Amino acid sequence: MREDLISVIGGTGAQGGGVVDALLAQGTFKVRVASRNPASDRARALSVRGVEVVKADLLDPASLAAAFAGARGAFLVTDFWEPSQGARETEIGTAAVKAARGAGVEHLIWSTLPDVESLTGGRLKVVHFTGKAWVDAVVRSAGFARHTFVEAPFYFQNFLTVMAPQPLPNGGRGWAVPMDLELRVIHAGDVNEVGRTVAAAFGAGDALPNGSVLAVAGGMYSWNDFANTLNALGHDLKAVQVPADVYDRSYPGAHELREMFQYFAEHTYFGPQREARIAAANELVPGGCTSFADWARVHMKR
Repeated sequence: MREDLISVIGGTGAQGGGVVDALLAQGTFKVRVASRNPASDRARALSVRGVEVVKADLLDPASLAAAFAGARGAFLVTDFWEPSQGARETEIGTAAVKAARGAGVEHLIWSTLPDVESLTGGRLKVVHFTGKAWVDAVVRSAGFARHTFVEAPFYFQNFLTVMAPQPLPNGGRGWAVPMDLELRVIHAGDVNEVGRTVAAAFGAGDALPNGSVLAVAGGMYSWNDFANTLNALGHDLKAVQVPADVYDRSYPGAHELREMFQYFAEHTYFGPQREARIAAANELVPGGCTSFADWARVHMKR
């Protein structure tokens, strides 16, 4: 079984779900998903599709032995926005990496993001980026036969959920953001294409240089790009810039995202090594990734 089994941690979530879909579509691997509740609707739906579902929880590292046992490869993602994980991402990710290595996983793919704290000399933290980045060194030193890093973009799907257009203070609908609306610095993409990239990385074997960093994106956009694209499809939306202190008071947790937008403005989403990392991902996925215009035409009809 070790020859073709991939274990997916986070397989009932956005990134992990895309990985499962891509692995099943590829038809080369058996897939196992860890779930804290194998009886949940999502977990049972995976079982119907032929996915092995085992009970395991990132918050209980000992339970991960069942998830990794006998697996040749593993995809690992943590979720800062899950209340039980939050600022513990580095701790949780480190424990999971060690559990995978202890179980004999040969190829680990870790979902990470740039180290904002390092890039800004400590001025900005952006914990949901930096907390993942601090696990990178653990992955490199763990002793896996192969390891790969994947960087997910700003999800297009955010515009259907947490970044859906909202009423604006002076009328109209759209987004109030603490950054220059013309800055084309946001690497965005369809989260499902992270899955395609991960599946391709598992399938590539030795053809993919060990330690590769794969940055997945359908393009680099400004807030005005997003608004103009949607308006061309019949929407009536706009983005407005607000002062940082106003944004920080606008909702619980706004400070974290304000720092994120400030980081984008200074370094772009994927940071200074973006071009090589995006190119590495595009080489693995024929046809590249979907643009926002093409995605929105299907998913954000007026």
